Amino acid sequence: MTQMETPQLSSADSFADCLHALNRLLIVALRALRDEGQSDHACRIAADAWSVVRKVSEKEAEVLTAALHGLAHSHPKKKECIMSNPQQLDVRNLPPPQRHALIFNTCGKLGAGDAIILVNDHDPKPLYYQFQAEYPGRFGWEYVESGPDVWQVRITRQAA
Repeated sequence: MTQMETPQLSSADSFADCLHALNRLLIVALRALRDEGQSDHACRIAADAWSVVRKVSEKEAEVLTAALHGLAHSHPKKKECIMSNPQQLDVRNLPPPQRHALIFNTCGKLGAGDAIILVNDHDPKPLYYQFQAEYPGRFGWEYVESGPDVWQVRITRQAA
């Protein structure tokens, strides 16, 4: 679907069909926003949409997660940080659709001030936007290693 094409729906179409069409239109708009140099803004909107859509359609939420990966194209520089033996969560061997659920579940169990080191095979920046949409201000995000083959991010549960 290009920017100019709009899906043709009738009043008999199902909720799922409408949600699918709206998701596609949103992604087209977000890509246009990114192409205008507003990638961060596009990613925040996509993550907010994911936070809403995931409650009604896992399939469409996965589509938004994939779009987030495409929208988040900038790569932060490697940053050194001091760590106190945080747990490591290596998701490189998991199928992509299972990664975010495991990460959210693991981080949800962290106590205030506790952290994990997420190990991934690509920049997990889309996950950052999802954390911001779902849990604003509740988690810290600090790059430890920034590719090109391995990415490590320290995710810290903030104090209440």
